[in-house]
Amino acid sequence: MGSKPGKQGFSVEVPATASVADLKSAIALKKKHLYPSRQRLSLVSESSKRLTDETKLTDISNGLLKDGLEFKLKDLGPQISWTTVFLVEYAGPLLIHPLFFYCPKLWYGKNFEHSALQKYVFAFVMLHFLKRELETLFVHRFSHATMPWFNIVKNSGHYHILSGVLLAFDIYRPKYSATSPYILNTIRNDEQFLWICTGIWLYAELSNLHTHLKVRSLRPPGSTKRAIPYGYGFNLVSLPNYFFEIIAWTTISVMTNSAAAWLFTIVATGQMALWAIKKHKNYKKEFGKEYPRARKAMIPFLL
Repeated sequence: MGSKPGKQGFSVEVPATASVADLKSAIALKKKHLYPSRQRLSLVSESSKRLTDETKLTDISNGLLKDGLEFKLKDLGPQISWTTVFLVEYAGPLLIHPLFFYCPKLWYGKNFEHSALQKYVFAFVMLHFLKRELETLFVHRFSHATMPWFNIVKNSGHYHILSGVLLAFDIYRPKYSATSPYILNTIRNDEQFLWICTGIWLYAELSNLHTHLKVRSLRPPGSTKRAIPYGYGFNLVSLPNYFFEIIAWTTISVMTNSAAAWLFTIVATGQMALWAIKKHKNYKKEFGKEYPRARKAMIPFLL
């Protein structure tokens, strides 16, 4: 069967039983730089609708394959895997925070005893990003295998600078040390307060993990299929993982009242809100009347 990608001046031959993924592979053989993940295919008649790799060409044409199909081909540019991007961006804080925590003289000009608050926050940050790395390797199943390569610069900047350098520099400085007036005889040095914060943070992190595992269970390996999630967290919002992450970072911000911690929490909340609203709209569009209408996008009853 002849398939012609848009008005690119070439055609490729694929079997009548081929899928969009097969067509992309055939295009890649003819145009070496256009490897499959770099391609976006849509019908010329429906140029705004992206065709998924699993789509069969016979389904597109309703079984009528006479003179071939005409597609619009868009070059998405150099790509990099989602897994690589996530591993690199989360690795930043895992490397940066120990440098500030264990080498205070290098950054602040002197050694000092860390307070219990600093030790708790250090543990929280390290465990959070270690969890994110493990989820990337063993939990997440991505709808798309790759993203534009520049995203690794943009995403890494967010994590390496805001939750890496700025957060570490601010929280591990002498102001928060064991002998600082900001800590001594205050709630920040109260063991009960620290344990309460630990309980809230741990609840948020475990709840976040639970939602990731729930979404994973709805997507078979090697598939981009989506289903409506129900149960804990999902009864109120479409993206409870974002909500629980906000709770975790807000806990750290309240514990320290650090300007850097609040900055990261606010920026991260804004970014997650944009993602949540977009994904919430996609859920409603994809599942229509089946999707629970009372759900909010990210924050119960509000957003």
